[in-house]
Formats: sequence, C-alpha cells, structure tokens
Amino acid sequence: MDAILHSRKVLQVAMLVKDIEASARKYAALFGMPMPDILESGDYESTKTEYHGRPTDARCKMAFFNLENVQLELIEPDDNDSNWRDTLNENGEGFHHVAFEIKGMREQIDRFSKNGVALIQKGEYHGGRYAFMDTTPQYHMMLELLEND
Repeated sequence: MDAILHSRKVLQVAMLVKDIEASARKYAALFGMPMPDILESGDYESTKTEYHGRPTDARCKMAFFNLENVQLELIEPDDNDSNWRDTLNENGEGFHHVAFEIKGMREQIDRFSKNGVALIQKGEYHGGRYAFMDTTPQYHMMLELLEND
C-alpha cells in the first residue's frame, strides 16, 4: 500500500497560546531551559501566506524549544484571518499540530487532496515552506508539512 504521507519524521509539536512571553516562561521552567527568543513571522511579501486559498496578512509570534527528540513550538497569532486565529478562537489555548519533514511539497499536497484532505493554510519562511492539512476528521489532529531547502 502506498502511504499518503511520505514521511515518518516528526519535527515539531505545536501549541497555540494567547500570551507567548508568559507561556514561554512557563515552558522554560518546566524543562529547566533558558527562555527562547520570541520570533515574529514575516509580512505577506516574505511569507506569501494563504488561508483557504486566499492571501492573508496573518502573522504570528513563535517560540521554539529544542527538546532531545522533537521541537516544541508555541504560536501566538495576530488578529488577521488564519488557521491559528480561528483555532485559538474556537478551541482556546492548546495543541495545534504535529509537523512532519517532507520533500516535494506540491506532490505531497496533491497526494492528500486525492485522499480527501484539504489544504487549509500555506506559506513560506526563510529556508522553506509549510502547509497545514485538514486531517482532523481522519486523524483527530492537524498535520503540518514542512519542507526545508
């Protein structure tokens, strides 16, 4: 049987938060790690973010904890239309997605689409691109595809 997802490498587990500084301090204390830098996503010109197929000015603040086996990502969205904002509004703070490292973003998105899974949001970042796939009905979680150059 041919796999839908051509990866078994989990890179991240992500949480949505309302106050990234406060949340990052709590996680730093939990892990006994230094407070990570708080990063901000770029503007539309640099990210080309699309939500449900439409361009959006959505931005977010992020903090990353590099654990031994996976990266924990904290995300605080701005108020623009995005999957981050809608999920935070609908479900409150907590789990958002599991990210898998992939190669061939277009082919991977097409494979999901042929299996009834919609692309929700996509964008670019320095050194790569991401895509959120609506896998919640099938797998009870959001799945993120990460392709690094």
